[in-house]
Amino acid sequence: MTATEDAGDTVSMSGPTPGRDGNRILLIVLGAALAGLFVFAVLRLVVSGVLGVDGNRYTAAALALTPFAVPFGVVLAVLAFVGRQRLIGVASALLALALVVPLVPRVVVDGGPAADGPGLRVLAFNMYFGEADARRVVDLVAEHRVDVLVLTELETDTVRALTDAGLPELLPHRISRPGAGGVGSALISRYPLTGAELAGPSTFEQPAARMRVDGVAVEVVAVHPVPPVTDARTWRSELGALPEADPDGAVRVLAGDFNATADHAAFRDLVATGYVDAAEQRGRALVPTWPRDRFGPPVTLDHVLVDTRATVDHYSTHDIPGSDHRAVLAHLRLPTPTAGVP
Repeated sequence: MTATEDAGDTVSMSGPTPGRDGNRILLIVLGAALAGLFVFAVLRLVVSGVLGVDGNRYTAAALALTPFAVPFGVVLAVLAFVGRQRLIGVASALLALALVVPLVPRVVVDGGPAADGPGLRVLAFNMYFGEADARRVVDLVAEHRVDVLVLTELETDTVRALTDAGLPELLPHRISRPGAGGVGSALISRYPLTGAELAGPSTFEQPAARMRVDGVAVEVVAVHPVPPVTDARTWRSELGALPEADPDGAVRVLAGDFNATADHAAFRDLVATGYVDAAEQRGRALVPTWPRDRFGPPVTLDHVLVDTRATVDHYSTHDIPGSDHRAVLAHLRLPTPTAGVP
């Protein structure tokens, strides 16, 4: 072997090592993904979870994606272990496990109090600027014997379509505030309604009413705060201006498009005033309600909240053509008449 050949061999042996470079790239990619997951976990568990701060429009939007962070963490952990990046794998698995904790109550059925008063069936639905199929809404009301219908994004033309479809024959009483551009809302009921001012100032209409259900005093609010991606400050203010539950007064029900999920501190603060989320009590709070048949990660924005003195016998979601939301239906069991306002 000549000196020249020796030199050539030496040069070739000191050249780039594809396997080593591939490992370096894998480490960078996995490390960046882990850093993103860590930042998200801090946002959800510490900033929102402990400090009660949802932040601006971007962080509020990100918080709604918490259910997706868990599978992301699991996939990241698997990829890291396969790539022999054990430290990243362990860290990813631990972060995914931590993010599972706030999700567990949403899939566990909670029996609630032993309420044995009259039943109340509440259906809440976003009409998507009045584009939803009015006939299907009326059919759903008839099929499930709905007692109270809460509609948001209600247009004047939609009111006429609902009337033509026979809604007044099923639910003759209403407080309706239709409006262009999705601002309108309505409360439509089997029971006579008395208007009330229970919600604070809001961008969209949020009518409220009092009624009596077989001797039990009930107050219902149609909920529709502005989306946080439009104005996070106003969104927090409008959620915060919704009425707290009143343990000594009428049984309160808040229903509609909250533009918030259980991963938002503003929503959890409202629930903590004395409500239960009907979906969570039935273990179905991870069932998405928006967007339907449209692009975007599915999240749970529509809710029925009820006073903790009541219980939830049934909860379900329903597709209605024309809307980007699903309708949410809750069968409530109210406390006995003596537990409400006489």
